[in-house]
Amino acid sequence: MTSTRELRGVLHALPGVDEVGARARAARLAARSVKNESKAAAIDLAISMVDLTTLEGADTPGKVRALCGKAVHTAPGAPTVGAVCVYPDLVKVAVEALGDSGVGIASVATAFPAGRAPLAVKLADTRQAVLDGATEIDMVIDRGAFLAGDYAKVFDEIVAVKDAAGDAHLKVILETGELATYDNVRRASWLAMLAGADFIKTSTGKIQPAATPPVVLVMLQAVRDYAADSGRIVGVKPAGGIRTTKDALKMLVQVREVAGPRWLDPALFRIGASSLLNDLLMQREKLATGVYSGPDYFSLD
Repeated sequence: MTSTRELRGVLHALPGVDEVGARARAARLAARSVKNESKAAAIDLAISMVDLTTLEGADTPGKVRALCGKAVHTAPGAPTVGAVCVYPDLVKVAVEALGDSGVGIASVATAFPAGRAPLAVKLADTRQAVLDGATEIDMVIDRGAFLAGDYAKVFDEIVAVKDAAGDAHLKVILETGELATYDNVRRASWLAMLAGADFIKTSTGKIQPAATPPVVLVMLQAVRDYAADSGRIVGVKPAGGIRTTKDALKMLVQVREVAGPRWLDPALFRIGASSLLNDLLMQREKLATGVYSGPDYFSLD
C-alpha cells in the first residue's frame, strides 16, 4: 500500500501545466490537415481504434447484437473496430455475437458512471464482467476522493480492480470534466498509471466537457513522460463528443505529434464513440467513389 503522503509528494512534484500553452498547442495541431493521399489510411486506422459504445438504460440484447454486427462488418474492405463497449449485464450477449471476430469486448464496471459504491461491489462488478467474457474493463475513479486529496484511496482501488480484472486490459476513466484543472488531469493520469492502468481514459461520456483537445494533449504528454520515466507504455482513450471524421483525424495528429508514432496503434489508442463510426464510413465511401452515400446508407445506432 502506498500512502497519500507519498503519492502527494510524487504527484505534486510534477511540472504544472501551462493552460494557455496547452490550449494554444492543441489549437495549432487541430489546424493541421491530413493530406488526401494519407486520408484513406488514416480513416481506416481511426475505424480500427473505435470502441463502439452503447451505454444507455434502454439498451437491449437486440441493440447489442446489431452493434456487434456493425463492429465486425463495418464496410467492404474496411477493418473491424477495436472493441464493443457495453454494460456488464450485456457482456454475454456481446461475446456470443462477436464470436471469434477478434473484436474486443469492453465493459464498464465499478459503479459506472458515478463510481460511488463500496469497493466490494466494484470488485464483484469487475469479476463478473470478466467471468462473462469481457476482455477489457473500463473503470471509473472515485473523483470525490481524488479531489479531496485522498490519493491513496484512489490508488488502492485501481490496484484492486486491476487484480480483479486478471488478464483483461484495464482502462481507467478519469472523468476529466469533473477534475477542474489541467494540473489535476496530469496528476490523475500519473496516479492511474502508477497504480497499473493499461489505458487512461478521459470520460464516461455522461459529463461535459469530455474529450477536449487540450485535455487529450495533457494526457498524451503524461503517457509519453511516464514511458520515458518507467519504460512502461500506457494507452490513451478519449471518449465523449468525438462524432466526426474531422474530430478523429485531429486526434490522430495529436497522438503522432505529442506522444509519438508508437501510439498510432489500436493497442495504445482508442476512441470511445457511438455515432463516429458512421461518419468515418461515409467519408471513406466519399474518398473511394467521389460521392457522399448519405447518412442512411449505413445502419443507425
